[in-house]
Amino acid sequence: MENISLHRADFRKAQTLIAANDRWFIKGLREMDPNKMYYPDANSTLRMSYGSVQDYDARDAVHYDYVCTMKGIMEKEIPGDIEFDVPKRLKELYEKQDFGDYGVEINGRKDVITCFLSTNDITGGNSGSPIMNGKGELIGLAFDGNWEAMSGDINFEPKLQRTINVDIRYVLFVIDKFAGAHNLIDELTIRK
Repeated sequence: MENISLHRADFRKAQTLIAANDRWFIKGLREMDPNKMYYPDANSTLRMSYGSVQDYDARDAVHYDYVCTMKGIMEKEIPGDIEFDVPKRLKELYEKQDFGDYGVEINGRKDVITCFLSTNDITGGNSGSPIMNGKGELIGLAFDGNWEAMSGDINFEPKLQRTINVDIRYVLFVIDKFAGAHNLIDELTIRK
């Protein structure tokens, strides 16, 4: 217990120092661009923002569509790599095109949309936040930002920065078809 108390004290001391230095950092940002409006630090608060589903051009001749599909999962597979190893069951469902109610027609082929990009601002701690449409219906969950979004804590660039969201249809597909947890699906109100 003694070690835990020492660690807590060190943690609090470090947090106090970080907070003090963060004030200097924000002051410097405001002095560099006095006409720019900055939003307040909303960490540990309930917040709501808005955005739209959009693609983007990262740089010359590099375009990212606003959706990703299961086809992309299969293309990125690296067997044995914990992050990119595709489970056998998922491969079987993809090969059989056994997508249930979650498949869509994309460029003449059936597939499942796995992720989509939106113009929401994302920062540490936002992962898992609900993404809703204009009717308040859950359409996805935020989980990351694109590479160009990494500067977002300093400067938000609307033409480049995107939030990466898992599409709720893919979540439902995994629950229903991949995991076979039909009991969970039966408890939900799903709008098509």
